[in-house]
Amino acid sequence: MADKPTKGLADVVAASTAISDIDGQAGRLFYRGYDIHDLAGRTTFEETAHLLQYGRLPNAGELAAYGAELAASRSLGELAESCLPRVAGRQSPMEALRTLVSLAGGDDPDKDSNAPEADLRKATRLTARQPVLVARYHAARTGADLPEPDPELGIAANFLLQITGRVPDRRAVEIFDTCLVLHADHTMNASTFAARVCAATLSDMHSAIVAAIGTLKGPLHGGANEQVMRTLQTLDPSGVTRAVRERLAAGEKIMGFGHRVYKTEDPRATHLRRMSKELAEASGDDTLHRMSKEMEEVVFETKGLYPNVDFYAATVYHYLGIPTDLFTPVFSVSRMSGWTAHVIEQHSDNRLIRPDSEYVGERDRKWKPIGER
Repeated sequence: MADKPTKGLADVVAASTAISDIDGQAGRLFYRGYDIHDLAGRTTFEETAHLLQYGRLPNAGELAAYGAELAASRSLGELAESCLPRVAGRQSPMEALRTLVSLAGGDDPDKDSNAPEADLRKATRLTARQPVLVARYHAARTGADLPEPDPELGIAANFLLQITGRVPDRRAVEIFDTCLVLHADHTMNASTFAARVCAATLSDMHSAIVAAIGTLKGPLHGGANEQVMRTLQTLDPSGVTRAVRERLAAGEKIMGFGHRVYKTEDPRATHLRRMSKELAEASGDDTLHRMSKEMEEVVFETKGLYPNVDFYAATVYHYLGIPTDLFTPVFSVSRMSGWTAHVIEQHSDNRLIRPDSEYVGERDRKWKPIGER
């Protein structure tokens, strides 16, 4: 008898990759062989995106050239530009990004090519434009004036400038840049797998990224950080322990805890917890961070679960002035670097991804004319 299929494809190796790796038992994450603890806070998001897409950390000249290419790629194409106001008026943030990225594909000069050089150019454009799309969407729906990107600033600084409407301070930029590095890739997660399945049909990069965005939209994947903040906002600061214990006793899931891969603390959460504390103290009101710490202690005491990347990312983004319903779009800003790297890798050594399935329905049913049914 054949083995029963693994539910949710847990522990099934779906592809070989040189992009990222996880040691779940030790709680370690690697990008192209570099430990995330060595990269976070030391390597900019632009360096990290180059590492993922090109396979190496850039030298000074390569980084300058890559940064210039990113800056030159921020402008939206005609299709996305003309449709953005209507999209912003009718669609939620992740729905809008799904639409706008698809529209951007129609204007891309390399849209009909999956050649390695064309894929790299598309990867740069997508990485450069994703933060602009999020900021432009937010401005369009709120009627706010959008500051122009500063060509002297990087992705993290320009995004905070356009979202908040003011020049961010140096430390806020450093923290947000570190957040982008921490979220850049995470092996064969649901959205990356969706992108690779799409790319494996030899569909184009924009189609694969649309598949990834649609997958990230789900609350069991990218939407968890938004749910963490909404949970915090429903709790009485003086009754966190009681409320969390009651929810757990009732069988409710507390978002932001546990992970399918890590058996110990998510290494990204280590950095995010520290940055949440720093931002909370700087803000003059550390209530949300203190509530988060209390939630963490209660969940671990009750369920033995560690916080994952989404838990402290919620308060970090909040303290940085990012609206709650843009938390998942911000995830896509960072993960675009990893998604595009995986599409490049899939196209470079492709085989159609076509898993088998186990049929569990009825057999040998007999057809009857409609009058006899």
